[in-house]
Amino acid sequence: MSLFDSARFLTSAAAIGQLPGAGLPEIAFAGRSNAGKSTTINVLTRQGRLAFASKTPGRTQLINFFTLSRKIAGTKEREEIAHLVDLPGYGYAKAAPNIRQTWSRLIGGYLSDRPSLTGIVIVMDARRPFMPADEWLIDFFSSRTHVRQLWLINKCDQINRSERGRVLALARTRAQQTGEHVHVQLFSGLKREGVEELQQTLLTWIDPEGRLTANLG
Repeated sequence: MSLFDSARFLTSAAAIGQLPGAGLPEIAFAGRSNAGKSTTINVLTRQGRLAFASKTPGRTQLINFFTLSRKIAGTKEREEIAHLVDLPGYGYAKAAPNIRQTWSRLIGGYLSDRPSLTGIVIVMDARRPFMPADEWLIDFFSSRTHVRQLWLINKCDQINRSERGRVLALARTRAQQTGEHVHVQLFSGLKREGVEELQQTLLTWIDPEGRLTANLG
């Protein structure tokens, strides 16, 4: 059993004051609306409805937390290991100004000040990577090298082989220029391509010493 199979919903936060206590490593997922962020989380955890995918950009305006855990050997208890954090998509262009302002405070406050934020997965559509909102987020973390980045080039099944090579080469070149804390991979939530690579990357963020590879339960 993969650690990510254990994911369970913990809580939702509409304001900074509603965030759960920091402590466990947190991996945030961010991306433009319709980039496939919710599908990525669902495929990663092998749970079809864990992260709700709204068809209306900007509809989901909450930060959602999911707990990863493992069984404690010889008991029925479980040990909480880390949190996956589903951030609202960059769909706020269609939201009312007051909603956009509240949303920006929530997301900006979380990303700026969350001490347990270990890494961020920036989900981008392979047909339209590095859009302005993606660039803003990449730039935001350019000096925060303690937070690892994974640029997940999603929907790679929608482009041909030569285009895959071009997009991946572009992303890798940019990642090398940005720093060693940035990783890149192709991914397809629809075809479930790149799932194991994604799991391995995130597991090294959560457990760099490899202590969780056995007896996940």
